[in-house]
Amino acid sequence: MATVELKNVCKFFGHDVKAVDNANVTINDKEFVVLVGPSGCGKTTTLRMVAGLEDISSGEIYIDGDLVNDISPKDRDIAMVFQNYALYPHMTVFDNMAFGLKIRKYPKQEIQTRVNEAAQILHIEELLDRKPKALSGGQRQRVAVGRAIVRKPKAFLFDEPLSNLDAKLRVQMRAEISALHTRLQATMLYVTHDQVEAMTMGDKIVVLKDGLIQQIGTPLELYNKPKNRFVAAFIGSPPMNIMSAKIIEKQGKIVVDEGDFQITMEGKTADKLKSYVDKEVLFGVRPEDLAYTPSPQKDNNIKTHVEVIEPLGAEIHLYVSTQSHQLIVRVAPRYEFHVGDEANFIPDIEKLKFFDLDTEEVIQ
Repeated sequence: MATVELKNVCKFFGHDVKAVDNANVTINDKEFVVLVGPSGCGKTTTLRMVAGLEDISSGEIYIDGDLVNDISPKDRDIAMVFQNYALYPHMTVFDNMAFGLKIRKYPKQEIQTRVNEAAQILHIEELLDRKPKALSGGQRQRVAVGRAIVRKPKAFLFDEPLSNLDAKLRVQMRAEISALHTRLQATMLYVTHDQVEAMTMGDKIVVLKDGLIQQIGTPLELYNKPKNRFVAAFIGSPPMNIMSAKIIEKQGKIVVDEGDFQITMEGKTADKLKSYVDKEVLFGVRPEDLAYTPSPQKDNNIKTHVEVIEPLGAEIHLYVSTQSHQLIVRVAPRYEFHVGDEANFIPDIEKLKFFDLDTEEVIQ
């Protein structure tokens, strides 16, 4: 396998559309890296530039230490799994998987061995004589992955390979791809718009927005230490609640004043907010960091009204509102709620995140 490096990579469409802006990413040998972000953020364009399917406007791309800017896709020794699988409908599964090796004139015995090995890894041995129209979505996806495996490339590139599958099969297939990565010890670059896929599969995640890399880190680094409002709200399901509030000083203490409720801060976070006294900020609290209390509390109490209830078995998601904001709260199923109920919550003040109102960067 190999290291893949992007250095100051940019991609322009025309004169005024910058799809990728100064991307610097290193995918280490045997690492599983996920590019994640909303539609139009530049993640697929970045993947296609690594594959050589899209020319770069500026910057450098290295695969296994070699500059590949001017090297054709077939000579980059990478394998790509597309969103629509791109299987040949007139060929059997065996021939689809073997096609890349045949055009490279591999010996018949080696082709047979490689296809059989890949089929065993993916548990599709009994499908080798079928054609794609006789396969389910999950089976087609496995065949597309198998076609990549037989190549034994330096790196695997995945372009939203699970987006056409139903929810249950997506959960199964993301576990299978993660297990495949462990088994092959392969370098993998994976694109998705689904942050749950990114969190559960990636060794490292690259979050993009409008062509710009917002943050790079492990799943838990992004979850616990987001660098800005976008990353905080994008990573996590249900998403972080983001609200506006004013920082005030009250009886010598730093207080977050939302209007309907006040939260008294302590320790290092209070120290960080001293320079924001009498200023508006954004603050975030995750749904699991709001503790339900059956009766209103004297300090730090957030009074809300229940608007929507989503019972999920192991937990309940409540959509509640204050006078100014709507929140999502994760609560235990032992509590019973009805639409219109008053519900009181106490935030875990140590886990609150604060962001500058103008820059939306985290307040350090």
